[in-house]
Amino acid sequence: MRGFSRLFLAGFVAAAVAVPAAGQKRSDDQIAPKSIELMQQARSLATAGKYDEAQTALEASLAVDPRNRAAYVEAARVAEKQKLYGKAIRFTNKALSMEPNDIDALAVQGEAMVELGAVARARDVLTRIKAICTKGCPQATQLAGVIGRGPTVASATVPKAPEPKNN
Repeated sequence: MRGFSRLFLAGFVAAAVAVPAAGQKRSDDQIAPKSIELMQQARSLATAGKYDEAQTALEASLAVDPRNRAAYVEAARVAEKQKLYGKAIRFTNKALSMEPNDIDALAVQGEAMVELGAVARARDVLTRIKAICTKGCPQATQLAGVIGRGPTVASATVPKAPEPKNN
């Protein structure tokens, strides 16, 4: 019975939150100010090296307004700093589903691909960035440098296991 009451309460809260949101009409380019504030707070936390706290603030930012494409890109950057490259790619995919030509999302995605060893796919992303940004942009230069350097994680060597002792 207790589980049912919790489920009922959770459903009630979700419905109460959804009703006002459904009544609000905002264009896609108007992101909730609280979402932007939380994203900026996350940037500060990430700059200070507090990646877990930054990721929490970004999740809150996206809960407030899931249309905040920049928060997805920022979450991808934080995931990259935590060496969670698959997670970074998932976040950039969310941003790119909203805007397929988001150069920042493409650049972060390409960098994560390089780190996972998918250098050929990262080159495809670089080609796409160059097609979008015809006058040259820092994202293309940055990604080209990362591709030139190559993966740091995928190429890491696994330490050898200690030899068994013969007694």
